[in-house]
Amino acid sequence: MDLDDSAVRQGARLIAFDSIGSTNAEALRLGREGERGPLWIVAAQQTAGRGRRGSAWISEPGNLYASLMLTNPSAPGRAAELSFVAALALSDALVREAAGLADRISLKWPNDVLIDGCKIAGILIEGENAGAVLVAVIGLGVNCAHHPADTHVPSTDLAALGYALPPARLFRSLSATMAARIAQWRGGEGFAPIRADWLRRAWRIGESIVVRLEGREMQGSFENLDERGRLVLRLSDGRCELIAAGEIFPLGSMDPAAAAQGRA
Repeated sequence: MDLDDSAVRQGARLIAFDSIGSTNAEALRLGREGERGPLWIVAAQQTAGRGRRGSAWISEPGNLYASLMLTNPSAPGRAAELSFVAALALSDALVREAAGLADRISLKWPNDVLIDGCKIAGILIEGENAGAVLVAVIGLGVNCAHHPADTHVPSTDLAALGYALPPARLFRSLSATMAARIAQWRGGEGFAPIRADWLRRAWRIGESIVVRLEGREMQGSFENLDERGRLVLRLSDGRCELIAAGEIFPLGSMDPAAAAQGRA
């Protein structure tokens, strides 16, 4: 694994492992111990990978598992915007390496990347305070060579789509596109163009969806993202609900409660 020269010029460093429990956990541990970002942690395999809300993440060799640790990237209230930054950076990298995918990529709120409507990658943003320093970690898992076959949420991989893209090659491009998108974001000051670019690739925008929240579900039309990245859901009575966290599914699709159990 190597970093792109543009990432190195912006101060990025890299630690690569053959196998590790979780790249996110390692990045957080190093942040607690005084390491400072931007620092990439990459592994060929994870033995204790995880997704959102502590779900298990299948991490066999052949896919890309990478985490970027940042220190004081923004005010704490803006750090969640990194999920949009990361989704754009990954889609940029995929197009850079496989131009034929450009019109097939969509971004599923708040943190998945899809190709032809199937999950190709997931993003996990975590953070904690290490003294006076905010440590934020962007974790990415990309299905390069394989994807799980027993998930309720449809998933795919690059090889199955006809793109034999080695993880090392994709990572090098990702290190460059991530550096560029973080520079564009500017700690939240540049979120408006990030939001606009994300919306151009948004999955199911303008369509009826189900939003699964803690203990309840809501139905409505995916109208927009607000200036903080919250989903704007237009309800049947015309009111708009702002949703900061949840999972979305097409209206009339599989049971959302069952689908939420699957992770690519």
